[in-house]
Formats: sequence, structure tokens, C-alpha cells
Amino acid sequence: MTRSMVAPAAQDRIDAAVARLTEAAARRSPAEPVRDLIGSTDLSLAYAVQERITAARVATGARIIGRKIGLTSEAIQSQVGVTEPDFGVLFDNMQRQDGSVAEFDGLLQPKAEVEIAFVLSRDLDVAELDKEAVRHAVDYAVAAIEIVDSRVKGWDITITDTVADNASSGAFVLGSRKCRLDQFEPVDVTMTMTQNGTVVSSGTGRDCLGDPINALLWLAEKSQELGTPLLAGDVVLSGALGPMVDVRPGDVLIADIPSLGSVSISFSQEGKNA
Repeated sequence: MTRSMVAPAAQDRIDAAVARLTEAAARRSPAEPVRDLIGSTDLSLAYAVQERITAARVATGARIIGRKIGLTSEAIQSQVGVTEPDFGVLFDNMQRQDGSVAEFDGLLQPKAEVEIAFVLSRDLDVAELDKEAVRHAVDYAVAAIEIVDSRVKGWDITITDTVADNASSGAFVLGSRKCRLDQFEPVDVTMTMTQNGTVVSSGTGRDCLGDPINALLWLAEKSQELGTPLLAGDVVLSGALGPMVDVRPGDVLIADIPSLGSVSISFSQEGKNA
């Protein structure tokens, strides 16, 4: 069942959820959860909401450049209160440059997490998907920081709330060191992130669904099932390697994955443009 194959009786609830999240983003003011509209377990409705919001962003000029996988770490699942991954869409206007200063005013309730990002060299629309197939589709990997953000007040989310809200996407930054999979093993990486010079998060490749390649395979299978397979050139944020941390105005975040190097981003003080 694709995201567009939704029973007509559910359209009003989908419309209401789209309107609530869209208004929250436009006003930069978090809204109430949408599970009162679409339920807390119906992922088909949640992805239908996400699809509608994605289409609206594309219609206003945003370009899709990949996907993000969320909720892959037990630590993150525990923090958020869910038990399975989800995914969202990456747009070109979400990307920030490594080492840059990002505007804080555009964010609502930001948190940061460190991930491995994969860039694909071939489509993943093959009949038989397995770990070997997805490994062969990876051109290279880089260290990444994802700034997750929620249009839902107080991060009071269930799985359907975050899926509808584009998997709580905000922004992301990619490191500059590109490594092929014959140069390192994602499962073996270690990660530390500092916030203003203090270590605030650490983890390993095993903290991401047991192996970030497992996360990429999960996304490839899910995307193919929904009729939107991963394509050559896509950037895929594979999921957190450790706990996420709150982001404040003026923060400086630096993540280090020895195999992939470091990546950093800073934030302006509120009321000041980057």
C-alpha cells in the first residue's frame, strides 16, 4: 500500500493534521500532537500526512536530495518513547555547511545527534535487497550532524506524530572526508560529540540498529515497499550513533568519528541572523 492509497473517509483527518503541522512551521510555534487526528499506530495515515507536506514544499521550490532514518538508536527510542525506526525526506534547503554558523531563529525545539551519512551511486530498486546490495550501492560515507526538530509541542510524540512531521527533521551538516566502504566498517566506528567544549554524547556504529548498514537496508526495503525507492545521488542519514542533546542559541557542536573525521556547526544567538 502506497502513501497515496488512503481510504476517502480518512482524508479529512489527514487534511487536519497537514494543516496543524504546516501552521506550526509557518508560525514557528509548536502545535499539539496530531495523534488525536490520525491515531497513534496507523503509519499509513502518518506517511500520507508526510507525503502531503513534502509535496507542498516541493511545489514552493524545495528540492528532495535524500532521506533520513530516525529512531534507530535504543537511546533515542528511549528518550522519545517509541520502539521502531521511521524515515523522512531531506530537502536541499535543510543542508548547512560544515563549520558554518546557522541561524537559530528558524528552529523551534532543536536537538542534535551524530550519524553516518551515505551517498548512493546506484538506484536501490532491485528485486532482491540485502546488506550486500545496499553496500554496493554506496558511493561513499561522511560524518554528519543532524539537527532534529519537532513541530509538536514539548516533543510529546508517538511514532505517528513524528512520521507525520517528516520524522522530526530540521537541518543537517555533512563532513568533508569521504570514505568508501572498503576503507572502513560502519559497525565498528566510535563517535563523540562536544557542545561548547564538553563531551555530551558518545556511541558506536552498533548503536544504530546494530549496524548503520542495517538501517540503510531497512530504509531501502521500506522505500521500495512504498513505491519511492532510493536513487543514485541520494544522501541518506542513517540514524543516531548515540543520545541526542538539546541545542541552544550560541552553541558550538563538534562531532568526531575517527574513521570519517570531524564535522561541526555553530548557532547564532536568538534574534541575530547567521
